[in-house]
Amino acid sequence: MIKRVYVWEWPVRLTHWVNVLCIVILSISGFYIGHPFLPAPFTDEFPIMAIMRFIHFLAAYAFTMSFIIRIYWTFAGNEFANLGEFIPFSKKVWKEMWGDIKFYLFLQKEHPHRPGHHTLAGVTYVLLFCIFCAEIITGFVLYSQSHHGLAAILFGGWVANYIAAQTIRLIHHLIMWLIIIFAMVHIYIGWYNDIVDRNSIISSIFSGYKTLDVK
Repeated sequence: MIKRVYVWEWPVRLTHWVNVLCIVILSISGFYIGHPFLPAPFTDEFPIMAIMRFIHFLAAYAFTMSFIIRIYWTFAGNEFANLGEFIPFSKKVWKEMWGDIKFYLFLQKEHPHRPGHHTLAGVTYVLLFCIFCAEIITGFVLYSQSHHGLAAILFGGWVANYIAAQTIRLIHHLIMWLIIIFAMVHIYIGWYNDIVDRNSIISSIFSGYKTLDVK
């Protein structure tokens, strides 16, 4: 029997799309800040670097707020958003994760079905949240070099006292590539699951509803 289940509440969907938009903006503007690829005019009427930096900082604040809201919703949301969805606490869940791994390696045709995140996806998101946190901290460390506000201090400006700025910049850049690679794999797996499982996983991030085959 086919059943529609309301899985993703609106804060989960909203933060997902805010993150998508911010990551695109941050990646493009970040690339430009690190390696300017547009010819800058020799006047102050159109300071393209200053504009790119402003856009980057604005998107960084939006991304940080979205991340904080998503972490909060891990504790305040429904059963599909809480911490138990992300961390394998039992042997059964570990077994499910191994089944997910074999499924994505094409070693078996089916994998354990769960209404919310698959076990492997949940563990991956824990790692992703840690990566997001590191990217935010390193970003605010770099931000604090030219801006000395409270947010810069709270979100990592103090790290500059212990790690060289160039090292932090390299870490920030490498993490950006990790996020981009994750995004590409994430899109592929979502598309693959939608075709194989027919669970409306792509449309669910818009509507909140997944389609499940209840036996």
